[in-house]
Amino acid sequence: MKEIIRQLVETTGPSGYESDVRALVKKMLKGQVDSMKVDALGNLITRKGKKSKDGLTVMLSAHMDEIGIIATHIDDNGFVRFTSVGGVFPRNTAGGRVRFLKTGQVGVIGMESHKNQSSVPGLEKMYIDVGASKRSDVKVSVGDVAAFDRPFEDLGTRLVSKAMDDRIGVAVLMEVMKQLKTTPHEVVGVFSTQEEVGTRGATTAAYGVDPDLGIALDVTLTGDTPNADTMAVSLGNGPAIKVKDGGMISDPRVVAWMEAGAKRARLPYQMEVLTGGTTDARSIQMTRAGVPVGCVSIPCRYVHSPSEMVDYGDVQNSVKLLLALLSKPVQLR
Repeated sequence: MKEIIRQLVETTGPSGYESDVRALVKKMLKGQVDSMKVDALGNLITRKGKKSKDGLTVMLSAHMDEIGIIATHIDDNGFVRFTSVGGVFPRNTAGGRVRFLKTGQVGVIGMESHKNQSSVPGLEKMYIDVGASKRSDVKVSVGDVAAFDRPFEDLGTRLVSKAMDDRIGVAVLMEVMKQLKTTPHEVVGVFSTQEEVGTRGATTAAYGVDPDLGIALDVTLTGDTPNADTMAVSLGNGPAIKVKDGGMISDPRVVAWMEAGAKRARLPYQMEVLTGGTTDARSIQMTRAGVPVGCVSIPCRYVHSPSEMVDYGDVQNSVKLLLALLSKPVQLR
């Protein structure tokens, strides 16, 4: 599974520009699912299994996009001004490298002279240095999109990449769709677009799928680093079952069902309460007349930075938990 993760995270796909990631997922899932289609927003919608009398239409959603930047202006000296595509934090940005999708141009993010070394200026005070001395030398145009450029690193039990959010969820969903052999449900695996700019892909996908139950697969923060904000999630302690985040409250029946499933399968798990941020589950929950939802979260350090870190055991146990949950009828009480 590590090789699949490496290929996914090293394929670029900022919000709205997920086509290369989608093509890779389609290639890897060919012959492994009952059907695949791409909708108007670029979501890849896969299906497996048929809905029995005791079954449901279950939508699993993991987003393909990553955060990035977009060029807004190029000055006479060849420096490129930019703004964010998704939640780009200035503190994680200066000194980073980006690669533009259209031309492959690489640049380094610099910032204007800043007297106060204890604070970080906003993105409006930053620029991209592509090594040019004048505007005509720049192989970038206004409106060109770039992704952060860092290699995947395998540290054994820990994996590091600039795009674990949410390619690790994509990897988990791919494994679930491949390994799921027997289920009473119609399982719809949605590889969604534009999550980082407002869970847009999942909004339209959920409307089309019209599920009976929705589960998002995404990363969550941890509280296990020095002086971290208090949070009862740590790397290596298993997948996290989301209770609440900044945009959504999981259906308590879904939370109880997930927790019981983890205990029955003797899998490690954690309970997650995230004070900010949200996932595709929010959009699924709000579709049509409403859908009961939950979320399986992969603990991740340094989210929205060039070096997001996950635990490989948590990844594998996320797959096992979802397979255990989907192999039996769902009873929400």
